[in-house]
Amino acid sequence: MGPPLAPKLPESLSPASVVQCELEHEQTVEAAGYQGVDLGGTLAESVEFDRCAFRQTSFAGAQLQTVRFTDCVVETSDLSNVRAENARLERVSLSGCRATGLAASGAMLSDVAFTDCKADLTNWRFTRFEAVTFQNCNLAGADFTEADLRGASFTDCDLSGAQFHQATMAGTRFRHCELQGIGGITNWEGAIVHPDDLLELSYILAGALGIVIDTDRP
Repeated sequence: MGPPLAPKLPESLSPASVVQCELEHEQTVEAAGYQGVDLGGTLAESVEFDRCAFRQTSFAGAQLQTVRFTDCVVETSDLSNVRAENARLERVSLSGCRATGLAASGAMLSDVAFTDCKADLTNWRFTRFEAVTFQNCNLAGADFTEADLRGASFTDCDLSGAQFHQATMAGTRFRHCELQGIGGITNWEGAIVHPDDLLELSYILAGALGIVIDTDRP
């Protein structure tokens, strides 16, 4: 699996207009730049963002079911507690963002890069990941139940307490990750794990299989 394709932004973006900051159902926004805009609490379904950039923008608590982001850049923005079920993200990069409690179940992510993001307690149930990377992200307590993670990779991430029950993981890559307390380890068939992570993973797998490790004997 290669790296995600980068967003294709135009050479210049127009600042988001008043109309583009007051989102409505089924609205399409093209080639707009959002800088320091507060979209928190927005309620709008089937909104499409095409070739847009978001910097220090707040979506906190917004309800954006079936939202679509295509060729977008999101930097140091607040996505915490956003409801984005059945979202579609294609060629999107997110860096330095806060996304605690983001709910994106049933989403489709293609060519998406998360870097230095706080995404703990996020809900990715039934989500499909294609060419998606998580780099240095906090994903503690994230829920990947029944997600298709075959196209995902995690590097230097905190996945403590994350849930992988019934997930599809053949080809999913893990490197230098915190894995303490993860659930659904028996569904990791086909996952690719860095040797440095194997020791911790072996203890988790042993516990899941009911194996008792005797640490008292020399």
